[in-house]
Amino acid sequence: MLKHILRCPLLPLITSMILVLSMLAGCGPSIGDLEAVDYTPLLRDDWEASTPEAEGLDPMLVAEMYYNAAELETIYSLLVIKNGYLIAESYFNEGSVEQKARLQSVTKSYTSALVGIALEQGCLSSVDQKMVDFFPELVDQITDPRKKQITIQDMLQMRAGYPWEESTPELFEMLYHGFRPSLLVEVPLVSDPGTQFEYSNLTSHLVGVIVARACETSLRSFAQKNLFAPLDVEMGDWIRDWEGYYNGHADLHFTARDMAKFGLLYLNDGEYQGNQLVAADWVRVSLQTYSEDAWKYSVGRNFRDIGYGYQWWSVRAGDHRYNLAWGHGGQQIVLLEEFNMVIVVTADPLFAQHGGGPWSHEKANLNLVADFINSLPSE
Repeated sequence: MLKHILRCPLLPLITSMILVLSMLAGCGPSIGDLEAVDYTPLLRDDWEASTPEAEGLDPMLVAEMYYNAAELETIYSLLVIKNGYLIAESYFNEGSVEQKARLQSVTKSYTSALVGIALEQGCLSSVDQKMVDFFPELVDQITDPRKKQITIQDMLQMRAGYPWEESTPELFEMLYHGFRPSLLVEVPLVSDPGTQFEYSNLTSHLVGVIVARACETSLRSFAQKNLFAPLDVEMGDWIRDWEGYYNGHADLHFTARDMAKFGLLYLNDGEYQGNQLVAADWVRVSLQTYSEDAWKYSVGRNFRDIGYGYQWWSVRAGDHRYNLAWGHGGQQIVLLEEFNMVIVVTADPLFAQHGGGPWSHEKANLNLVADFINSLPSE
């Protein structure tokens, strides 16, 4: 699929005029403030750098996002890739270019990619395969017949029927105490499989276990051979459950630059440097929206119409829609196909921290990107 690259020479001028009017109205930083912002990418061998101007993007809009990022308390990094070039990069607070961030639920999008690779290699035959087919030792313990109807597709879409762990104190404790496969028996369903969206970390973890069992290897080894090594990225820690299975739902660690490579892979229909690592059809079906209004909680005025695909979110910011790998604390890999752009954010993962205070920090990091995307010109 050919990507649309926006290069209208008038658009930077128009958006700059809008920004100036906003400044004159006292609604934002001054031109001097923005001109002082330095987001020049670091010179390293892993990314070819460019500038916003060279790639058809108003540098003042980029500067405003970085100016706002510097005001946030928990953000670690902010990267912008356009037309395959790293055009902006900066690190804040405890962040650094070498830092391997705890990706939290961004991990789910990586697990989704591994399902696609397992299908392509024949480890899995179809997303219509039943969950219980991969847990034969547990089948006789299942008393709810609905669980025997859960498919891999249901799980990828968060429609398996398992509950969100933050919905009860008992489930919340289970989330941080650690998963094990037998929880698929013990945790009750809250909806019929395939009928409605229910965000569930357990479900995503079980997807990872399925890939490992189907491909007769560990999830980490499978990912290293088929995804991470071809992307030339260096994985950090990856936490395992009580039975030794790597967490399919969270706890993968990567640098922001390495996260950007995964984003670029999906922006380019699963191709990286001439190699098709993930099938283009899998990327397409993964980024579709299967559940509308999947997230019921308010995030911000430009973070709306939140949908869900195959372990990827979708969001509308003004006139623009983008896909999002989203992790607790505000970790993000943003795919903005309209502008051939990837945006990466890492932040304090706020491990085991929930409630109003942590959520306010997470929202601030999410809105940073959404507000920037909203400011981009429309076609």
